[in-house]
Amino acid sequence: MKQEIKVYNNSQTPADKEICDLLARTIDNELTKAECKIWHSHPVWFIDGNPIVGFSKQKKGIRLMFWSGADFGEENLNVLGEKFKDASIFYNNTSEINIKDLKQWLEKAEKIQWDYKNLVKRKGKLEKLK
Repeated sequence: MKQEIKVYNNSQTPADKEICDLLARTIDNELTKAECKIWHSHPVWFIDGNPIVGFSKQKKGIRLMFWSGADFGEENLNVLGEKFKDASIFYNNTSEINIKDLKQWLEKAEKIQWDYKNLVKRKGKLEKLK
């Protein structure tokens, strides 16, 4: 796990740190070609400069967000973005994380991508990459 992601995870409560560590390890193991960094104050993984998946601490818990998740067809990713193609799920305990589902979502995240990298250049218009 990259040092800056460890620092972020270590800044969480013990229960939230466990969730963040499990998510980061799983994402790192599944998205081996992705680059990760702290982006807008939370961990995000990118493929070719395009944001794919990330997580952040919010009032409802740790939010795992997939930038193109609305097109995954996954009912458990039930928090859909209103303006873009993102979808999320919240976790408050590691026991809530279904690793099989998470791996499936990460596989879809590689295959289904909207071009967020060039969103500003296209004046807010999303185009499908994959």
